[in-house]
Amino acid sequence: MLHSERHPMWCAVTSSVRPDLLMPDPIYNSDIKPIGLRRLFTGGILTAMWPSLVVAALSGLVSAEVLSLSTLHWSLHNQNGSIAVPGSVPSQVHLDLVKAGIITEPLLGINDFTERWVINDNWTYTADLTPLTHNIAPDTKALLVFYGIDTIANISVAGKPLAWVSNQFQQYTYDISDLISRNKNNNNLTVSLESAYLYGLNVTSRPDAEISPTADFEYTGIRQFIRKTQSDFGWDWGPAFVPSGIFKPAYLVTLSTNPSPRSSSTPASHPLLVSSGSSPVLIEESALEILKRGQNTAPTVPPDESAPWVVNVTLALRSSTPLTSTSITIEFPELKVKSSPLKISNIAGSVAKPTFVNAHFEIPDGVPQRWFPHNLGTPKLYNATITLSFTRSQQHSSAQPDDTDARQQESVSFTTRTGFRTIQLIQTPYSQADVKNRGITSGDQWHFEINGKAFYSSGTNIIPFDPFYARMTTEQVRWVLESAVLSGQNMLRIWGGGIYQPSDELTGGYDFYSACDELGILAWSELIFSDALYPINDFLLESIDPEVRQNVRRVKRHPSNAQWAGGNEIEGIVISINSSLPNGTHYLNEYQTLFGEFLHDIVYEEQSSVAYTDCSTTSGVLSLDPYVIRYANKTFGEIYGNGERYNYDASVAFDYSTYPLSRFMNEFGFHSMPSFYSWEEALTSPSDFSFNSPVVVSRDHHPPAGSLAFPNPNAPQGQQQMASAVQLWLPAPSLTSTSNHTFAQWCFSTQVFQSLNMVSEIAFYRRGSGLGEHNLGSLVWQLNDIWQGVSWSSIEYSGRWKVLQYGMTNAFSPLLVYPFWTASSETLEVRVISDRLEPVKDVGVEFSWFEWNGKKVSSQTVKTDVGPLNGSVIWEGSGLEANILPKGSKKEDVFLVLSLTANIGGKTVTNEQVFTPVSLATVTLPDPHVHLTHGSNLTFKVSASGGVAAFAWIDHPAGTVGYFVDTKTGLPSNGFYLIPGNDRTLRFVINTALSKVKNPDPVDFVVRSLFDNTYEWAKLVSYS
Repeated sequence: MLHSERHPMWCAVTSSVRPDLLMPDPIYNSDIKPIGLRRLFTGGILTAMWPSLVVAALSGLVSAEVLSLSTLHWSLHNQNGSIAVPGSVPSQVHLDLVKAGIITEPLLGINDFTERWVINDNWTYTADLTPLTHNIAPDTKALLVFYGIDTIANISVAGKPLAWVSNQFQQYTYDISDLISRNKNNNNLTVSLESAYLYGLNVTSRPDAEISPTADFEYTGIRQFIRKTQSDFGWDWGPAFVPSGIFKPAYLVTLSTNPSPRSSSTPASHPLLVSSGSSPVLIEESALEILKRGQNTAPTVPPDESAPWVVNVTLALRSSTPLTSTSITIEFPELKVKSSPLKISNIAGSVAKPTFVNAHFEIPDGVPQRWFPHNLGTPKLYNATITLSFTRSQQHSSAQPDDTDARQQESVSFTTRTGFRTIQLIQTPYSQADVKNRGITSGDQWHFEINGKAFYSSGTNIIPFDPFYARMTTEQVRWVLESAVLSGQNMLRIWGGGIYQPSDELTGGYDFYSACDELGILAWSELIFSDALYPINDFLLESIDPEVRQNVRRVKRHPSNAQWAGGNEIEGIVISINSSLPNGTHYLNEYQTLFGEFLHDIVYEEQSSVAYTDCSTTSGVLSLDPYVIRYANKTFGEIYGNGERYNYDASVAFDYSTYPLSRFMNEFGFHSMPSFYSWEEALTSPSDFSFNSPVVVSRDHHPPAGSLAFPNPNAPQGQQQMASAVQLWLPAPSLTSTSNHTFAQWCFSTQVFQSLNMVSEIAFYRRGSGLGEHNLGSLVWQLNDIWQGVSWSSIEYSGRWKVLQYGMTNAFSPLLVYPFWTASSETLEVRVISDRLEPVKDVGVEFSWFEWNGKKVSSQTVKTDVGPLNGSVIWEGSGLEANILPKGSKKEDVFLVLSLTANIGGKTVTNEQVFTPVSLATVTLPDPHVHLTHGSNLTFKVSASGGVAAFAWIDHPAGTVGYFVDTKTGLPSNGFYLIPGNDRTLRFVINTALSKVKNPDPVDFVVRSLFDNTYEWAKLVSYS
């Protein structure tokens, strides 16, 4: 059925605008539901960066303004009224209960268990709208705009039902013009939230509710029916608080109905803010997509890189009065490029539903500079100014929409930021020529191309930044993104069990995608479906449709967006169920309906510039057009799709035969403890500070409980996996000691193993860029933490870097030298690997063997050239004692340092890796006698005089956020081999915005190494 038939509010476009670019309006459900099915989403946030936003009622009559609901006096009470406290917007119930002193910080101790009662209650937010409505002019239209309500809720105004909502990921707009009383005090706005848990129990009791035959985390079997952050119900790296609230910004927008010509010369800084002064228009949604000519009709075909750029603008408009003589103008001031007025159809005078209008124009290919990821070029951005011009018309009582009285021409405009790039996910088969001439293993491609060039995707996966979205800030998120860039990452995968990341603070509370645009890091986006089989009931599909459309439209202006995946890890689950359950085909058919058709079609109806894949981890496709998922239709010996690896048997952590041969690795990881400093933020008793204390173990959710059992009965498995890994590969601290020093060393040691394991895998997958698998991507699981607990992260909840974060800085270097050691055959291969798009000449690698006392045994330098996205073997040998070790050396007594130096584009590139012939658990490490010398500006010289300090590590004090940089190389550095005579000088780069301690005392910086695992802390280090 045509969109115009389904959605009568669509505007027909003139000949200057292509009908094929039309986009349907979302489906809105404003029906009030019975109390048993209530569920609410709430949100709103306001920051000082939006000075034009009106946050208080004006003294005169208001015609058109944007008024933040955060300025109202909110109250919060539970269902029976036994708890009544002040509330706030944006916020969530737990956060307001903390402010009121009803509960303590949810992330303390075992509060994820003791505060479950909050989840089991229903909560209501109420505020009097009068401070915002009493000055509204009589003929003004008033709209409530919610950018996020979490999740199930009934909304009423002045005691009159307004809407029932049930989707955390949707934006909602409601006309309340006839509900508010401008001169009376009966203007309460009430948002009644139902417990998502209770709603889930209710909805899954329906006779048509099909429960997924898959394992789950804590609150089991319900999340598939609730359009809410899936990890809110528990995951193996985080808690289950199941929060609720108006968690994103919310506004009262007033629109003028009186003619009052207004054409501001200064564009608004956000589309929402054009609704001010005497504006009759609310821009409910704005979408901007830049693509190549022809991509809109054939999105699965590689674009013509020389074709003109098409700039496509779509606006969802609500207008208080009919508008005629309407047009859109698109301008890029920096490029000195401006379209002519692009005619669009007239706008109906209705605020009940949005009218979508669309316009486009072309820019020659060579005019704008292209956007690239930061490690491949410049992430160039441009301001685009969008102007909507119109004439107000006053409709006669018996007239048709075109019978209007002409008024003076007006306009509203806003500026948004975007970039020009093409990004393609290549999934077609390799040719026989590729197989024969390049040595590539038969099968399909699976990699990204930016601006027509294949590149290596280096990065990590992100999860929600906090269990409570409403308290996240741009500063916190930007630190995580900047940390990714500092460690050499160029791609982040936004995990599909979390939340659609926002584009700006005004509507999203914090900024994510715009920061990715600016920093030059690609964002692999996913729809919110994860690790379960999802039902396809009509009521769910009706909710999912607008959810997906709104978010795809919003995100497509961002050049950082790389693709849309339908969800996380579900394809593999359904393939397994299809072959293991008698009715497995039923579930496969449902998966195909949802991910192979329904979501696929929506994503491509809303955008054409990035690819859609059905799942994060996928076997790829048999065909892109029509879209046919490969599933299990594979030929033995060929390689398809992408892959992941999780192996918790530490004995094979460095066994390359257990690593997948994959075109692209989008998940692989091993868990570790957070640092002692992070545990200090969460633990409340001295007895808690030990590796296997009840509270510490309770915060290990791997493997998941699969129920509400507390503490997690499966946690000992996860604890043992970490402990055994340390015991196998490192000198291990005592498991019986209860000292804080021992606990700190255990935390540190689990991080060291995690880093060793992940760096080994990264190097192996990067090596594949020049081998048959032609691997062009490795994304580590995971980048950030959601709380202080056991997880796979490289950055702790506070922003503190783990050992892995520094390890990735080394492993994701443009040039990597790595010793590939195969213990079973005693074979060592040293290879230089490049992710550059051009050849690199004259790469030097120094081989230096050292004894553990610091004596250099031998040294030699090898020179090599490396091709684009390729590798070069610079040394190989077999037989450890006969051919690899220095003459007369024992394997327990020596180690090899590989030091790379090269010049790329006039800049010196360095890389260092260490090869130890045996596990460090079998090495007798000497007391290194580490000395830490404080310099100015938080600079530290660290030296060893008694022997080599394996994984020398400087800890910055509690309350500080930052990273250490090597003053010689300019690269982040920590956790290195400190050799006597080879002193290191590091500077701590502090993030003052996030640090509670702004001026830390240098004396509070401490150094540790693996030797500390076997020695008393007080004797380890001297200071000066």
